[in-house]
Amino acid sequence: YYPGLPSHPDHELACRQMTGYGGVVSFEIKGDMDRTGRFVDRLRIPYIGPTLGGVESIAQQQAILISLDPEERQEAGISDNLVRYALGIEDADDLIADLEQALDGI
Repeated sequence: YYPGLPSHPDHELACRQMTGYGGVVSFEIKGDMDRTGRFVDRLRIPYIGPTLGGVESIAQQQAILISLDPEERQEAGISDNLVRYALGIEDADDLIADLEQALDGI
């Protein structure tokens, strides 16, 4: 989920309101909450947890950090396999390689 992508439902609105799209993306891992947790745990570069407001990458498994019951999370659009990734200043190739190794290991 990223408004900078033409396929995002609010892409046109983002183009009108933003001069850039920011460095936060959200995506869903194929699988359940446990598989998503294994993916996040395998990441080596980002810090795991809530956004700290720094320059380093941060990854969050939203269903674990949001204190709503499963039905409330679903109503809010937060699936068990949703990951929020705030990109930091690390090298893009390193971040991509880290994401790939984490996906390959789950």
